[in-house]
Amino acid sequence: MNRADGGLEALSQAMSDHTRMARLIASQGVGAVRHALAWPLRLATLIQFGGPERLLIAPQDIRTADPTVAADIYAGYFSFAGRVVNTHGESPFAVTQPSQAWATALAGFGWLRHLRAADTALARANAQALVDDWIQLRGRPDEEIDWQPSVIARRLISWLCQSPLILENADRDFYRRFLKSIARQSSVLQAQLHSGLDGEERLLACIALANLGLCAEGAKTLLKRSTRALADELDRQILGDGGHIGRNPQSLVDLLLDLLPLRQTYLAQSATAPQQLLNAIDRMMPMLRLFRLGDGSLALFNGMGATAPHALATVLAYDDARAEPLTNAPYSGYQRMEASDAIVVMDAGAAVCAEFSRHAHAGCLSFEFSSGQQRIIVNCGSPDESRLVLREAARSTAAHSTLVVADTSSCHFASGRGLSRWLEGRIISGPMQVRAERHLYDQALRVDATHDGYERRFGLIHARSLTMTQDGEQIEGEDRLIASPRRVSGAGSLDYAIRFHLHPAVQPALRDDNRAVEIALPNGDIWLFHAGGLALALEESISFAGSDSVRGSEQIVIHANLRDDSHILWRLARTFKNTL
Repeated sequence: MNRADGGLEALSQAMSDHTRMARLIASQGVGAVRHALAWPLRLATLIQFGGPERLLIAPQDIRTADPTVAADIYAGYFSFAGRVVNTHGESPFAVTQPSQAWATALAGFGWLRHLRAADTALARANAQALVDDWIQLRGRPDEEIDWQPSVIARRLISWLCQSPLILENADRDFYRRFLKSIARQSSVLQAQLHSGLDGEERLLACIALANLGLCAEGAKTLLKRSTRALADELDRQILGDGGHIGRNPQSLVDLLLDLLPLRQTYLAQSATAPQQLLNAIDRMMPMLRLFRLGDGSLALFNGMGATAPHALATVLAYDDARAEPLTNAPYSGYQRMEASDAIVVMDAGAAVCAEFSRHAHAGCLSFEFSSGQQRIIVNCGSPDESRLVLREAARSTAAHSTLVVADTSSCHFASGRGLSRWLEGRIISGPMQVRAERHLYDQALRVDATHDGYERRFGLIHARSLTMTQDGEQIEGEDRLIASPRRVSGAGSLDYAIRFHLHPAVQPALRDDNRAVEIALPNGDIWLFHAGGLALALEESISFAGSDSVRGSEQIVIHANLRDDSHILWRLARTFKNTL
């Protein structure tokens, strides 16, 4: 192919991406129009819906609570999303809010559980006063953060769960204001559902309204409608293997923290829970275990950051069957290999559909590896809400333990001036054809996988094979770049790199004239990495999954050129095991 043909290929790809972006923007524009047109419906609904006369039951909040936080809140200190605000005696809803993440956490009222855990008269009075503050200052529908669908849903769930705290010894006027506010919020949320709310927010809204339908007296119609909507959305978002359609492990934890109490509330009210709810929970538990590595944390794929150990332990405690981890998740696109105390989890899935891709990463065929309780090979993970400026870099292919062609991510994310408002970093294009096969041998387990994320731009298919020995002492890998029928000029001489990000706790050192890397683990074990005599490099990396959120680390990198090497063999083996 000549240079002109190569230029045409690049132009064709650019036009294709622009077409995809235009379609997404158009769909978002239609959603915005529906959102605007829904306001009259919302107002009419507000007038017609008088709200519940009383609450009959409070759902259980199974999230971990810290009673010491109640004292901070009483003193006027509100700590969310890495920011601490001292209100100096003012209502937190009247002060300048330091970030959107902080404002979202405040308006969601999840922090009420800490006040309830304190179980004091002072905490109860404080909770009631803060809820009343919100009703007086923010209780009218508008376009601010407090009235975004996900925030309304989270606040409704929090208020219902903590209603015994909020309403104890409340006077009649406050009780009526509280119920009227619940009615207003639920009406707005229903209108937003009717106007085309999508993504994870839609499922959360269904959960909130189902909770209200179960808790409120005289809400049979609401319960019937919300139960049907919940069932439909669970069918759509929870895949056949139990994974979430957004492919983020954190989504499973967050959803189970809401779905498990909802299941119990159906039972407590002698109401028939939708079969989709029961089946979804049963499927999600083994899928959640697929992501667990040797230290108990979850693998860092598609938006997963630091694992909250208490939240994960709470969810897994409800797994009555103590299900074995899923090993092959073809719908969600993950593979798990386990031998002795060694675990590998591999991303072998296509790019997340645009609607659910705001947090998805370009990490196709990346993997994480742990031995015993120590993670060794990792991905960089996702920064928390206080470091959103780093999220774009964390989503790139280079932030994952996989092959990167020409410093280019395998997914194209929406970016650029004006696009963030409409597309919010969604995936425009990425791997569509991803195949994975498992092979079990007498002494080893092997996974062969391919993805086409580089085919449109470079005419290349990435193929990766991972083999784990039966004793868990060795992993062998092969990475290949295969020319596809779609030939692209110059692709045969491209530079590429294979990256292996290391956990911050391990200590790597170059050996044998940079032909090997020795990896020392905190427990004294030694692992050796080499790539058949090829030169290796140790480069800086970063981890977003530590308890302190961001830590420096290192990565092993194999730099190569397609003209010289179209496939590379590498090996990671334990050379010393500390038996003390």
